[in-house]
Parts: sequence; structure tokens; C-alpha cells
Amino acid sequence: MKTVEYQRPPIRVALMGLGRSMFETHYPVFKAHPALFKVICACDLRKERRDIIAKDFPECRMFRQFSDMLDESDIDLVDIATPSVDHVSHALESLGRGFWTLLETPMALTPDDAQVLKGAAIKAKNRLLFLHRGMFAPDFLLTKQMMGDPRLGMIYQVRVRREDFIRRDDWQCVKRLGGGAAYYAMPDLILQTLKLLPVPPIQMWSDLKRIASLGDAEDYAHVNLKTREPITADVEFSGGVLPEDRAPSFVIRAERGTFKVQPGASEGVLTVIDPDFKFPRRRSSVRTPELVDMHENVPVKTFTVELPKGSLTGPSAFWKHVYDTVRTAAPFPITVDDAIETVKFAHLMKKTSPFGK
Repeated sequence: MKTVEYQRPPIRVALMGLGRSMFETHYPVFKAHPALFKVICACDLRKERRDIIAKDFPECRMFRQFSDMLDESDIDLVDIATPSVDHVSHALESLGRGFWTLLETPMALTPDDAQVLKGAAIKAKNRLLFLHRGMFAPDFLLTKQMMGDPRLGMIYQVRVRREDFIRRDDWQCVKRLGGGAAYYAMPDLILQTLKLLPVPPIQMWSDLKRIASLGDAEDYAHVNLKTREPITADVEFSGGVLPEDRAPSFVIRAERGTFKVQPGASEGVLTVIDPDFKFPRRRSSVRTPELVDMHENVPVKTFTVELPKGSLTGPSAFWKHVYDTVRTAAPFPITVDDAIETVKFAHLMKKTSPFGK
């Protein structure tokens, strides 16, 4: 992420929740780009976590209570990475003080709570941002680009996969704390899928299971979405798939071929019937068929496709949007309504699955 383009001062960030998510996906950006972000406050009950921040930002003010940190008047952005069950209450507190608020997914655990948070965001002049990482992933952006490729012909199915093998033993695998793949993994995948589909889904089937997780919450979630058009979506997260058996992250299936891309890749493979080939005219018949093989010799071509050179993707793209939104009032690409839609689907998965209850 280039810093020379930015003439405005860095965003003064207050950190809420110094857990794995904060240190793996948020904090490295703040350390690497001091011209864009400056950590001025941090809040966590565990002193050893606060001490990590103090080593990198000696002037950072430390707090054990969230409300005490929010009394600081020089905060620009409150970055919340607490357990899912606390997202709404913490975001409401931050928005109530008028701060820009960045919230980890899920936005909430129920549609009703999501609507409450939406109301607070509107009252706070729409200063609520969401960390939906999938919207900036290169494999997703390439798939979105390929949805309009005429070489595919009519698209009838989109497959979305995210696979891992991990024996989770943290709060994310505990139901009473808002854990489970429906909440920690599926919101991103569902939002990606909704952005790929040309029309909204009208029916959903889902299945939740526990495969490798050590808690009582699911680490496997499978969803099928049906639309009013021929296209459907098949979406799956699994925490119990070995590396040797993992599927492409996105597959587009269409009448003339397929597109596939691997997780995190900015380059994929398009395999289609030769665009210059036209099938000979033929009609179906009700007569007794001839004793011949009906398969045809179809010329197939394979193309390597990629994102345009210089495309900004991944964490760099997300944090650039955060900076531009806070400092220049640029529109943020993920709306409150986008986040609410993911909550609706996640809640429905939990509600309709015996395992999710």
C-alpha cells in the first residue's frame, strides 16, 4: 500500500479486543503504515496483550474498560475485534460517542440486533464500517470479472469454497459465545455469492456439522441458493478438509465450459468449447435411436485469465478504502445493508439446522 499519495494526517486508531484476529489481520497494517494509521489507545483485560502494543507504540494509552477508552476525545476510528456476542453492544457504545467504528464480522447474531445497529449507524452519520475480507480477495474479484465473459455462455451454477483443517479450541467453536462457522466463516462467503449472482436468491437449503472442532459449534456449513433464473449457487465452508483434497475457491459452470480459480490467486483457468466452433444443426427424435455413440468431438480450448495489472486487492485494498472513507468521505464499498443480508442468512442457517440450535 503506497503512502506517498496521502497528504492528510494518519487515522488515530483505538483498538478494542487484542486477540488473534486483531494481531493477525489488523495490527500488522497499523505497524507497517504509520503514515496512514497511528494506534493511540488499546483496550484489553490481559496486560500481556497490552504490553505488545506498548512495545511498538510507547505513547499509546492503555485501558482495561472500553467505556474508559471511549472517554478519549482524539480518537478517529475504533477498531472492534471482540467475540461475536459482544459486537453489537461495543459498536453501539462507539457509535454513541460519534466515532468511526470498524467492526469484525458478523455484524450481529440476529437480524433484529442488526437493525438496531443500523439505526445507530444512521444516527452517527453512517460511521460504521465492516471487515468483510472476501470483498477484496483477488480470487473473488477475478471470478466477478469472469461472470461477464461471453466465452462461458449461459451460467447455470456458481460454486464457492473455503476449506481448512483445524481443531479449534477457542471461543469461536462455542455456541453460547456466538461461535460457529455460520457466523465466523459464512458471512464473507455469502456476501461474495450475493455479489456474484445476477439476481437475488429466493430459496435456501443449508446444513451444519461439526467435523474437527473441539467445541460444540459447527465447523462445516453448506448452503444452496436458488434464484428465479437458471443460475444457482453452492456455497461451502469446511474446517475438516486436508490440504491434499481442497477444491478451487470459485468455480463457474456454464453451457460452454467452466472457470476455476484457486484460493487467493489472481490468475485462473477458463476451459471452454472453442469460441469459433458452432454445433451442426440437429434435432431430437422420438424414434428408436440408432446403435451409435451420441457423443460428439467438441474442440476445447484452455485460457489463462487474470486480473488487470496493478489491481489493488487483499488487505491493501481494504485498508485503503478505510483510510479514504474516514479521511476523505469516500463511499465505503460494503454497506450496512450488505452486512445485514449476511446476518439474515447466517441466522437462518442456525435457526433451521438442528445442529445450529
